[in-house]
Amino acid sequence: MRATRALSGIAIALSALLLGALSAAAQPASPQSWPQRPVKFILPLGSGADIGARLIAEKLAAKWGQPVVVENRPGGDGFVAINAFTNARDDHVLLFGPASAFTAHPFLHEKLPYDPRDLAPVARVSATLVTITVPPSLDVKSLGDLVAKARAQPGKLNWATITGATDLVVAGFLKAQNLDMAKIPYRDPVQALNDVAEGRLHFYEAALAIVRAQMQAGRVKVIAITASEPSRVVPDIPTVTQAGFPGLTFDGLVGLYGTRDMPAALREKIAADVKDVLADPAIVSRLQATGQDVVPGSAAEFAAAIDRQRAGVAETAKVLGIKAATQ
Repeated sequence: MRATRALSGIAIALSALLLGALSAAAQPASPQSWPQRPVKFILPLGSGADIGARLIAEKLAAKWGQPVVVENRPGGDGFVAINAFTNARDDHVLLFGPASAFTAHPFLHEKLPYDPRDLAPVARVSATLVTITVPPSLDVKSLGDLVAKARAQPGKLNWATITGATDLVVAGFLKAQNLDMAKIPYRDPVQALNDVAEGRLHFYEAALAIVRAQMQAGRVKVIAITASEPSRVVPDIPTVTQAGFPGLTFDGLVGLYGTRDMPAALREKIAADVKDVLADPAIVSRLQATGQDVVPGSAAEFAAAIDRQRAGVAETAKVLGIKAATQ
């Protein structure tokens, strides 16, 4: 009987400890004590974002005294990663990736499987450089030349992009300019780039990381970048605004997002730590090599930049007659 009572007491004590641990995990940590356990970055895309996430994770792990795990969850136009993040409901799980993974969702899908308000901007990290690339055989030297050629040869030229957000931007631009160009769908960015090099694809909007090697080999020509500001990575290539076509402006914002109820002070702590890590010239050099400008920013700065991108995408959708989806 005594043994039974003792075992019962141990079970009760263990249950209390487990409940306490679960309760602690569910409660948002204070900025002073965070992180209390390993941190996870969930990514919707690989390539440059993955490289940046791992570089930053390694430095933050040393700074925070806790492991920082990077987990790629591709698929479903970003829904897989976003749902994994929102379902975790844990302030030690952060979403890491491009804002374009979700700013265009309301205009690309009839119904959203997540609440956009659950994605709270925490820290801006970088800006992926997006290029406008053409085949050398097209014989255009600038974006103005490309527009003039498309206008002079309606229906003769074609275009492609990789992400949904840039799809909307280009389609809206073409409609606003009254240009008749056929869209070519691609799943594989490498195939699209090969078609540019061979002169089968005439207007390709893609990340610099995708086209850089072929550009340096002279097989494709980059005539503009969509960034709102000139880039230190490719200072000789004009922005679309400098080229006279601001309607194609699109900043490839990349950063960290936290839970909706994450305290503002904690978001600012994380942003400050990320900014400190990004002051390392070695990391800056590695990120620039992947076609990214390093532009660290606070939660408020990141949120403002996302709002500008969201507004721009919404304006483009309006030009195209696309209404926003419901949740």
